[in-house]
Amino acid sequence: MSPRRNRISGSADRSAEQPAPIGGSLRRTESFRGEEWVVQTVAGTAGRHYRCPGCDQEIPPGTGHVVAWPDHGAGVEDRRHWHRACWSARERRGSAIQRGRGAPRY
Repeated sequence: MSPRRNRISGSADRSAEQPAPIGGSLRRTESFRGEEWVVQTVAGTAGRHYRCPGCDQEIPPGTGHVVAWPDHGAGVEDRRHWHRACWSARERRGSAIQRGRGAPRY
């Protein structure tokens, strides 16, 4: 008796799907603070430390994260590297401004 073959039915359906780019870096547009931002997921393979504006913590090299910049003609200087969770919670979080104990909270 020969072994059973598991064949994928509907191979035409699979060819219609758009393949994801290598590394999974998909660009999309999202709104944040009333303006459109280009958002890209990166693998974090660069050997640099980045500072997340959402939590003010470092993103170590090799950690996957999100890069976001304003959609209106922004350059490299306007890119911000966020933790994925911080970017997802950006509307619920306050600003990550460091204050002294005696400073007012406004």
